Amino acid sequence: MCSATTIWDLTGPPKATMHWSKLRNQPSFDKAPPVILFPAIDLKDGQCVRLKLGEMDDATVFNDDPAAQAKAFQDQGFNYLHIVDLNGAFEGRPVNADAVDTILGALSIPAQLGGGIRDLATIETWLDKGVARIILGTVAVRDPQLVQEACRRFPGCIAVGIDAKGGKVAVEGWAETSELTAIELAGRFEDVGVAAIIYTDIERDGVLKGLNLPATAELARATSIPVIASGGLASIEDIKALLLPAYSMLEGAITGRALYDGRLDADEALALLAG
Repeated sequence: MCSATTIWDLTGPPKATMHWSKLRNQPSFDKAPPVILFPAIDLKDGQCVRLKLGEMDDATVFNDDPAAQAKAFQDQGFNYLHIVDLNGAFEGRPVNADAVDTILGALSIPAQLGGGIRDLATIETWLDKGVARIILGTVAVRDPQLVQEACRRFPGCIAVGIDAKGGKVAVEGWAETSELTAIELAGRFEDVGVAAIIYTDIERDGVLKGLNLPATAELARATSIPVIASGGLASIEDIKALLLPAYSMLEGAITGRALYDGRLDADEALALLAG
């Protein structure tokens, strides 16, 4: 069983306890750098796509071979990968499992996975297959006790995805909006062992408007859980902004469309983050 209390503790010596993925000789997030840039693979019908504003009928296909795309990101020098099963997020169950399996088989770097993961059995299945961290979104709103139990069973392996539209948390693949704010939802999981929060501004996702760093930083200041920015990363200027003192509390960011269409140069971005 996973027994590390967090996989993002960068301040002290390694824990004596073992992380779930280490027990299975799998990649993990144990030695994450101060700021991580995650390339994103969003899966729809087995292909790598990018949506605009979370709309499934407004998808651009960038690669029909997800494993090759994942390997390309690894070869470019990225050390972590972000995967979302878009069909799964809408249907509430894993749909692109075959594509995820091929990605995991092609990688030696850790990957985090979200989309349609709604029960403990599915969480354990993906961890056993080699996913380093599971992202829980809709279920974090619908069943917060499940998130708490998942953190207890798989310490260090559970993240919460908070996707916001108009300041309110969206669920079911962003098809529905709740009455919860991002800060209220994050507050439910203080001190239960959530390893990270991935905060997505839906109104910027896929349209290259730039990260909503002020809102992301506001969330990060309101919680002790590490926060990752997502949605709208447009250029190297967003990477430079991540390194400003005002946003130094953020653990990193996720990049999608800008990386795929060449607006963001991987070598330049990674070199900047490496200092």
